[in-house]
Amino acid sequence: MKQVAIGIDIGGTNTAIGVVDRDGNLVYEKKPQLATPQKKENPTGSELRSEELMENFISALTKEIKAAIETVKQINPDIEVAGIGIGAPNANYYSGTIEHAPNLPFVGVINFAHRIHNEFPEIKHVRLTNDANAAALGELIYGGGKGMKNFVMITLGTGLGSGLIVNGDLVYGADGFAGEVGHTTVVPNGRVCGCGGLGHLEAYCSATGMKRTVYELLAKYNNTESVLAQTPYTDMTAKIVFDAAENGDSIAKEVFEVTGEILGRGLADAVHYLSPEAIFLFGGPTAAREFIFKPTKDSMEHHLLPIFKNKVKVLPSELKEGSAAIIGASALVWKELEKN
Repeated sequence: MKQVAIGIDIGGTNTAIGVVDRDGNLVYEKKPQLATPQKKENPTGSELRSEELMENFISALTKEIKAAIETVKQINPDIEVAGIGIGAPNANYYSGTIEHAPNLPFVGVINFAHRIHNEFPEIKHVRLTNDANAAALGELIYGGGKGMKNFVMITLGTGLGSGLIVNGDLVYGADGFAGEVGHTTVVPNGRVCGCGGLGHLEAYCSATGMKRTVYELLAKYNNTESVLAQTPYTDMTAKIVFDAAENGDSIAKEVFEVTGEILGRGLADAVHYLSPEAIFLFGGPTAAREFIFKPTKDSMEHHLLPIFKNKVKVLPSELKEGSAAIIGASALVWKELEKN
């Protein structure tokens, strides 16, 4: 009997669904991805509308999970589904709930894992956590964290997420929400973060934060010559900045220097708290490699206490970006099986 796990990643725009074996191989992936209900579908925060959207989403998700199971069983009738792992925003591992997710139309606390389990009572393990925690487990089980007991996973995307592995286990904290490195204050009274706070790491070092830095620097130098000055704010991406930096654009190169300096400062704090063996960076901006890794590592070392200097590696994630979210979510199942 070959065991597989269902991996589900609930993103702000789409929900990815796949089937993963114990070696981290993606044996099935739903294409195209399932649309995630949008915040704009419940603009007034109506509980009635929230429940309607949730019921529709659970129904659509259930249908796709069943289709995935049927497809892999056609390939190999001896396949056994060991569990379902779900990555979602504001997800609480302990309770299986999605709580007050700011980018979803669902109101309050949603007992999501329980509702999925009700659709698949024959599947024993249905577990849920946030997407960065899922990525950290994926790195631990399938990626560069294999054999490590202590590391930090940083995900750089629209926001900045993090997962903390200590003594071989994911840290959830007392309430299930531990590990929000992205909401460390790095610039007192600085930029407004997506959460409403001021000066958080996420506001500067996420892909969104980098985009904001572009236009701050263009204004600072009154630079109209940079290729970045020709790109509207809504169209700017980390890849555009990287391409410009590779071509020698001074603004683009400074964006990475500023981002790396602030990110390194935040990572130094994480090292002081946790003394990890390594810090893994994952997400679109990491494709810039040394443009982002060098200033980040240099800044981290500069801000570290002497006892921590030159001990902690800053490494690119070994998870494949296209399937990392699904694979990371599936890792929840294998970690659960280790406990039993």
